[in-house]
Amino acid sequence: MDRPDAPTALDGVLVADFSRVLAGPLATMMLGDLGADVVKVERPEVGDDTRGWGPPFIDGESAYYLSINRNKRSVALDLGSEAGLEAARRLAERADVVVENFKPGTMSRLGLGYEKVAAVNPGVVYCSISGFGTTGEGASRLGYDFLVQAVGGLMSITGPESGAPTKVGVAVVDVLTGLYASNAILAALVGRAATGRGQRVEVDLLSSLLAGLVNQASTYLTTGAVPRALGNRHPAICPYETLAAADRLVVLAVGNDGQFAALALELGLDELGSDDRFATNAARVANRGELVALLEARLRERPATEWVERFDAAGVPSGLVNDVGEAFGLAQRLGLHPVVEVGEDGDEVAQVASAMRLDGTPVGYRRRPPRLGEHTAEVLGELGLTP
Repeated sequence: MDRPDAPTALDGVLVADFSRVLAGPLATMMLGDLGADVVKVERPEVGDDTRGWGPPFIDGESAYYLSINRNKRSVALDLGSEAGLEAARRLAERADVVVENFKPGTMSRLGLGYEKVAAVNPGVVYCSISGFGTTGEGASRLGYDFLVQAVGGLMSITGPESGAPTKVGVAVVDVLTGLYASNAILAALVGRAATGRGQRVEVDLLSSLLAGLVNQASTYLTTGAVPRALGNRHPAICPYETLAAADRLVVLAVGNDGQFAALALELGLDELGSDDRFATNAARVANRGELVALLEARLRERPATEWVERFDAAGVPSGLVNDVGEAFGLAQRLGLHPVVEVGEDGDEVAQVASAMRLDGTPVGYRRRPPRLGEHTAEVLGELGLTP
């Protein structure tokens, strides 16, 4: 839970956030949650692209924008004007961390590239986020999550086995990239504590996705076999999929032979645990069709909720296919406190709580997502400039 008086891990760290949309703002919000002072630089009148990505809008702000911009101050700067550029330069030269996701080369043309900033501010950790890298052919290509899901192979392994390639239901490549970026930034700050010098950090969407393919990528690299979509089935574990109960689907995530034996016992199919076709995971994968038919025949005898309760008691990983509302309800029942109200004096907004829990330097929820330019005068004053 939020403790306003608790020390924060990144207290005193100033982040100059020149990023827009999702990956960069997610990374900087995480730094803000950990206590950094994040100054979000936005275009006057327009701001971050996501401000217009709706409906829904809540008091004029899109739900999309609200999801990734708490714990920041917004300053509206016209980087096409000398005054705006001067303010941006002063901010970057004073910052501990700079984050940007412009098209590669843009920040250098503005006089805000790593070399110029580091010449004045050698301790700066300068993170550039791109779609396909900052050098070579990829530097000229614009990167968006949906596009990278397609060209990066994720869509080819997502969706029904015989259906069309399907995107994931959230911008998961941007999320992965934001997580990699924040991880790298924190590592660079630790390195700076030892050396006194910052460094350049680069993260791109395509590399983040390929790294995030984990076992699917390893299968391809070690065997040459190209993974394919299997619907809700796992290519290397069984049963690890959705199966039909009497009224709705049940998810089984059986990760080892002991769990399978417990599943068989709970279903009254004890013999399956010693059957050569199903006794090991490899055998179950090889004989998946036969096994699923036997399991579903028994599962269809009872409602899904009843099975899940029984499996939970027996230590068999299982669950229902919840919608988003049901998922929040489950997290609340489990005592995870998934929702926080950020803001004060009737200006609160509901937010998903951070997934990070630190008992000594806990995350904090100090500021609701800022309105465009809300802190321009305040920040310019701190930089010694007249608003």
